[in-house]
Amino acid sequence: MEIGLLTAPLKEERLEDVIGFAAENGISALEVTAGPGMGHLDTETLNAMRVVEVEQVLSEAGVRISSLAHYVNLLDPDESRRGELAEGMKSVIEAAAALGVEVVCTLAGMPLPGKDRMQTIEEDFAPVFGPLAKYAAEKKVKIAFENWFATNIMNLEHWRRVFEVVPDANLGLNFDPSHLHWQGIDYLAAVDEFADRIFHTHAKDVEIKEHVLRRVGNQSSGWWRYVIPGYGEIDWGVYIARLRAAGYDGALSIEHEDRALGVEEGFVKAARFLSQYV
Repeated sequence: MEIGLLTAPLKEERLEDVIGFAAENGISALEVTAGPGMGHLDTETLNAMRVVEVEQVLSEAGVRISSLAHYVNLLDPDESRRGELAEGMKSVIEAAAALGVEVVCTLAGMPLPGKDRMQTIEEDFAPVFGPLAKYAAEKKVKIAFENWFATNIMNLEHWRRVFEVVPDANLGLNFDPSHLHWQGIDYLAAVDEFADRIFHTHAKDVEIKEHVLRRVGNQSSGWWRYVIPGYGEIDWGVYIARLRAAGYDGALSIEHEDRALGVEEGFVKAARFLSQYV
C-alpha cells in the first residue's frame, strides 16, 4: 500500500510541480484531475509527446499516477449535455489507457429531478454507465465511483443496486470511509461486503462535533466536518488492515478538504500520519 493525494487542491500548480512536491514529502501516488480543458491533465491537448513528458517526470521522481480523477455529474438532467459529458469521460478513459493508468475515478451521478436515488439508479443509470463500463473494459481501465453522499450511492443499498443494474466487473468504488461514518454506516463492514469492488481509496477523515449534534440533531447540518487523516474518528489502523485483508494494495489518496490547514501543510501532516500504517 502507498500514500497518495488527489491533486485538485493544488490546481494552481503545474503537474510537474505537484509531482515534485509529492516526491519531496514521501507521497508516491497521485490521483490526477483530468478532463477536456480541465484539471492537471487536459485530455483535449494530450498527445503522445505529452504522455512521454509526464511519464519521464514521474519516473525521475519515483511517483506514479494511481488514477485519473474526473468528478462530473454524468447524469446531467439535460440529455444533450449528458452526451457531451459521456464523450468527455471517454477521453479520460483514453488518457488513462495511454498513460498505463488502471483506474478512472468519477461520480455515480446525482439524483434526477423528481426522482430519488433508487429511482434514478433503476431507470437512468444503466443507459449511461453500461456503455462507459464496456468502453473502459476495452481499454483495460476500471471506473471507480467516489461514494460521496450527495450522489446516487449515498448508502450501501444504493451500492448494491448499482452493481446489479450494471454488473460489469470493471465498475467499482473509490472508497471513502468519511462519507459513511458520519451517516452512521459501518465503513468496516462495507469494506468486507464490497471487497471485490474497491479499486481505489480516499484517505479523508471526519470530525463529529458531539456538542453541536446534541443541540441541532442529525437532520440538521454543521455537526460534522471533513478533516485530514488522524484528526477525526476513522480508526485508520483497523481500516487499513481491513483493506489489506480484502486484498487492496493500492493508494491511500489523501483528499484534503480540511479548512483548518493550508493545502501543502495538510498534505504533509496527513502523509506523515499515514506513513505509520503503510
